[in-house]
Amino acid sequence: MTMTTDSSSSAPAIPALAVPLLSLAAFGSGISLRVTDPMLPHLATEFGVTVGEAAQVITAFSLSYSFSLLIFGPFGDRYGKYLAVGLSAMASALGALLCALAPGYGALVAARMFAGVSAAALIPLSMAWIGDVVPYQQRQAVIARFLIGQVLGLSSGVLLGGLAADVHNWRLPFFLIAIAFVLVGTALLVLNRRLPAAARITHRAEGNALSRSFLEFREVLNKRWARVILLTVFLEGAFLYGAFAFIATHVHLRFGLSLTSAGALVMVFGLGGFVFALASRRLVRLGERRLTIAGGMMVGLSYLAVGLVPAWGWGGIGCFAAGIGFYMMHTTLQANATQMDPARRGAAMSAFACSFFLGQSAGVGLAGVVVSLAGTGAVLLICALGIVVVALRFAHRLKLAR
Repeated sequence: MTMTTDSSSSAPAIPALAVPLLSLAAFGSGISLRVTDPMLPHLATEFGVTVGEAAQVITAFSLSYSFSLLIFGPFGDRYGKYLAVGLSAMASALGALLCALAPGYGALVAARMFAGVSAAALIPLSMAWIGDVVPYQQRQAVIARFLIGQVLGLSSGVLLGGLAADVHNWRLPFFLIAIAFVLVGTALLVLNRRLPAAARITHRAEGNALSRSFLEFREVLNKRWARVILLTVFLEGAFLYGAFAFIATHVHLRFGLSLTSAGALVMVFGLGGFVFALASRRLVRLGERRLTIAGGMMVGLSYLAVGLVPAWGWGGIGCFAAGIGFYMMHTTLQANATQMDPARRGAAMSAFACSFFLGQSAGVGLAGVVVSLAGTGAVLLICALGIVVVALRFAHRLKLAR
């Protein structure tokens, strides 16, 4: 497979390994994000803290990841997005190594914070680079294939962390992650030298880096369509993950499944995303509005099924369908996000990713309040309705924009 840059159909071809290497970097990002989830009881015992305190290794990564997104977008626009992803992969190797060698609980939390910062550039700048070099008509399918790495990484992270906890060796996954990032980072930096000049740096910014960063984001936010997309992805993240975070708990409480089995059920969501990625070339022919409406409806109906049906097996079917539906809708948003501000794609995609992560945080926090007042079933019903409304509203906006 070869690709040409957006600027000209006669531009030099992009190496065939360019997108697969980015997908491998996204795979590493996904593993890094989720690897500590099943480790919490083991880490609590290892360091003599409560499980709640041990969860700070997750919070430290997530918060530093979210806010660092705003730094790397302008950096990628200024010095080259593909180069920034390669450097981020090498920094992520260091972050994983620091986690593996952490002598105590405090050091591990600090190392996880550094790991979150170092991984923040991997996915948004990869998508921004794809936006630079892939024509818009082909972009959503390429983004979907790129996201296979992240989808598999998220599921593999849970599996790898669980296996490590079972054999009482939580450090081993971090050594493996460090090795993988070194290999991927090296390959990215080598391939970056082979890219055509137009695919290395597409927007050379001048002046003070910090002031330019603020200017970049201000220019993005000045665009009305960008504000629509950023608000939409914030609400998508809130409604999707507000319910998703409590599906395992809901199935456990309602049907008496063990948390391990309930967690495995939820992992089927990733399989749905993988199926969408494989079928993306055909599915994108439906058009952006139909994909958005169908995706939102699938997620909404899936959450209703999980919340209302009398048998736990529907939970797996619901999570699988929700995975397909979410990526139908989300990749449509991602493709449009790459066009929010073509001259500042790095900043634009960083703002997009930050809005999505902040939406997740807000959604889970508010859902926790609802759970304490009305139970997990209420959260599923509210989020099912919310995601459908968001999908229909964005589909209407797409119609007006065309």
